[in-house]
Amino acid sequence: MKIILLGPPGAGKGTQARLLTEKFQAPQISTGDMLREAVRQGTKLGLKAQEFMKAGQLVPDEVVIGIIEERLAKNDAKRGFILDGFPRTVEQAKALGGIFSRSGEKIDAVLNFRVPDEDLVGRLAGRRLCAKCGAGYHLDFSAPTKEGVCDKCKSPLIQRDDDREETIQKRLDVYKKQTAPLIDYYNREGILKNINGVGDFKEIFRQVLAALGK
Repeated sequence: MKIILLGPPGAGKGTQARLLTEKFQAPQISTGDMLREAVRQGTKLGLKAQEFMKAGQLVPDEVVIGIIEERLAKNDAKRGFILDGFPRTVEQAKALGGIFSRSGEKIDAVLNFRVPDEDLVGRLAGRRLCAKCGAGYHLDFSAPTKEGVCDKCKSPLIQRDDDREETIQKRLDVYKKQTAPLIDYYNREGILKNINGVGDFKEIFRQVLAALGK
């Protein structure tokens, strides 16, 4: 299965991607992971991407597309993959379509996880992270035994700047602006599957499998 995941921050894409990976034995591929791996390996495109990253600039689409094409050509992606975090715009979607037209392949489905904003804010704003060992907690779903203290190493828990309510709302606004046209694009392509992202993750996964006809 060749699948693209869409959804705002906090929609649960990471959890569903892991379940899909286990189910179909297909790699989860994220833009960030690909960029870091290309830089680590010192590929031509990786070195080019590193120049922009060091300068604090966004890596241009043509570089990202090249790195994605290299990644999708690897053996572990031949049988399928779960693409998370790309594309983000219609222009990127068209470029991705070009990759597949050259290889004679196609995307099987684009899963769009829909969650109300108030739920997303609650999910993200409740997250806490251990400043020392990196253990993750959630005030509602997996709270530490002692408030503000890590169960594992007894260090203080922190809230990331990205998980503060004001920042979350800005992230959601950016997502909607970038992604609404992308949702329309894949809907016109006839491969968009809307998934209700509210509820137990197992029930959501059952929806996913039904949408995929599995």
